[in-house]
Amino acid sequence: MSSSTSGGLMDARKLRSAIEAARALPRRGPQGHVAGRPCARLPIRCIRSASPPMSSALIPIFLVILVDVLGLTLILPLLPFYAEHFGASPMMVGLLGATFAACQLISGPVLGQLSDRYGRRPLLLVSQVGTFFGFLMLARAEVLWVVFLSRVIDGATAGNLTIAQAYITDVTPPAHRARAFAVIGISFGVGFLLGPAVSGWLAQHDPRWPVYAAAGLSATSIAATAFLLREPTAAQKDAAHAPSAEPGPALPAGRRLNVFSWAGYTSYFRRRTLGTLLGLFFCFAFSFSLFSSGFALFSERRLLTAAGTPWGVREVGYVFAYSGLLGIFLQGGLVGRLVRRFGERPMVGVGFLCAAVAYALLGVTYALPILLVSASISAVSQSILRAPLTAMITQQCQRDEQGVVLGLTQSITSVAQIMGPLLSGALIGRGWLHGWSIAAALPALVALPLWATVPRSASGGVEAR
Repeated sequence: MSSSTSGGLMDARKLRSAIEAARALPRRGPQGHVAGRPCARLPIRCIRSASPPMSSALIPIFLVILVDVLGLTLILPLLPFYAEHFGASPMMVGLLGATFAACQLISGPVLGQLSDRYGRRPLLLVSQVGTFFGFLMLARAEVLWVVFLSRVIDGATAGNLTIAQAYITDVTPPAHRARAFAVIGISFGVGFLLGPAVSGWLAQHDPRWPVYAAAGLSATSIAATAFLLREPTAAQKDAAHAPSAEPGPALPAGRRLNVFSWAGYTSYFRRRTLGTLLGLFFCFAFSFSLFSSGFALFSERRLLTAAGTPWGVREVGYVFAYSGLLGIFLQGGLVGRLVRRFGERPMVGVGFLCAAVAYALLGVTYALPILLVSASISAVSQSILRAPLTAMITQQCQRDEQGVVLGLTQSITSVAQIMGPLLSGALIGRGWLHGWSIAAALPALVALPLWATVPRSASGGVEAR
């Protein structure tokens, strides 16, 4: 017998032994149960079934998120005009936005910790009930201080999305969490497409109608949570938080993420690349906060309708809806292809350049065509900045640090949402519309030289501590 024939027989025996050993192993289906014989005969089918469709347990929470986002976006273009109806100055409108963000910054971690102790569903209901009463009080307000009180109540109980994300973590295995959280992004896209447009249409009849609609959606969300959502079981939590799962938010000393624990964050800012990226994230959040909080007030003072009247809720709502539609198109695949083609670092640089151009262009905007150009460039910048920049930040962290660093970016966003409305209100209140557009563009311009210091290898590995 030749050596090649002998080698072939040995390979065949090894292959037969491997097949027999594989057949002796239990086959598990998508739910972790041992599969039957038909599946054992079709190993490729078994492999494919290991990636099941998204669990039906997530459908109620996604409905809850979508309804909550729709309620939020209904009042987004309305609130500045609504507050002005009660005599609020631009500075007071900015203070109104900052008040909500400040309450949310403080209450978010507290509600998250309470949900860890008492359960997701009860605290989600508490948060939703607070939002409902906040909207109802806003709709029934007759004086400005009641408007402020309604936003304080809403902000102090604004843990809906935080608790919903924690719920998803509880019931979703680590391998499927990225897809689960992607659906949250879709819910936001749909909400920002429909909410502002519906708000603009309803406000033509009565400025209170969008607020009542938001309260109705909030009541629907409460009913969905009460009757459709189930508290995660111990078995679901054990499966989702298996040893292979990524740890949740925790500070270096093991404490949970908390707004009052800023001393625990300083080590992250001291790392050269990570600290630079966090600084870039603040520039991104602050620039967008200045733009979004001041756009309605700017449009009212700068732009006229075809009838010669100042812009109002309807026009601002339609512009937000246009930006939302463009954002859905861009994030539906185009941004991902661009990132794969050029890399994250170049896309972040392009994003900041687009943001600076878009916001500076508002200073010379007196008609709809130029505004649509600015809004389009702004939508591009938002679409290509957030995801690549967040990805670069996570790539500079160890696996057990990603939770706290992502929590830190949320805190940075909240701080920017406090500062942005205050500065926008102050500038627009003095009539400095050009100054407001320059102020919105300035953080993006500052980010460009800062971005240039980020090493080209920043997307490829973790920085040494």
